Amino acid sequence: MEIAGYLLASLVGISLGLIGGGGSVLTVPILVYLMGINPVLATSYSLFIVGFTSLVGAVNNYIKGFVNIRTALLFGVSSITTVFITRKILMPKIPPVLYEYQGFTFTQSIATMVLFAVLMLLASIAMIRNDDEPNQPLAKKEAFKTNDILKLLLNGILVGLVTGLLGAGGGFLVIPALVLILKMPMKEAVGTSLLIIALNSLIGFTGDLGHVAIDWKFLLSITLIAVAGIFLGGFLAKKIDGEKLKKAFGWFVLGMGIYILVKEILL
Repeated sequence: MEIAGYLLASLVGISLGLIGGGGSVLTVPILVYLMGINPVLATSYSLFIVGFTSLVGAVNNYIKGFVNIRTALLFGVSSITTVFITRKILMPKIPPVLYEYQGFTFTQSIATMVLFAVLMLLASIAMIRNDDEPNQPLAKKEAFKTNDILKLLLNGILVGLVTGLLGAGGGFLVIPALVLILKMPMKEAVGTSLLIIALNSLIGFTGDLGHVAIDWKFLLSITLIAVAGIFLGGFLAKKIDGEKLKKAFGWFVLGMGIYILVKEILL
């Protein structure tokens, strides 16, 4: 099972490289079900894996001119603050056992995986949907409208909560915000999303330091595989219809989400 986990870790990077998101929702299930990591610890590991992998992808996209730094920093004002507070203050206060009734015990670990399954279902729907994408890039010197800034800040808080609680980068939330609010073209939205995910995830991981024991050898090995995957994803993006691949990946994530719900609730 561990070998399969290492192989599937490359999918995290491939998805991030192809569509700027999606791969992070696989990280926690891979760590929990294939690598035997506790779900709560897996969210912490996921922050580092997704954060570092996204950072590599963001640098690669920045070199190509596909990263809007100003937008990433504006989005990050609320998202980074939210994810750090969530990991540093909120998560340590959540009890291991949330609810007990007549022999049924609802633990923090079960809650984490159930919420993660719901996140996967939402992410899969976002990837399967065929939304129109704008063709014109946002003007670099165009001033943000007050309404746009408010929408970005609110989206940032939502992404920060998702990242902080579940260790997922939230790319499936970031990209629609960039495309729909700022009319950003997909390539630029992907690159900017990677930078936002990197900032959120790595800052969130720093909030865990001192609270959890980190197996750095294991964590770095998984991360390096994911990083290799993001370069492969970038290469495939030039060869494969990204929209078709995004939909196929969305159906895969949908199936995984349903499996987790059934496993955690019914089995």
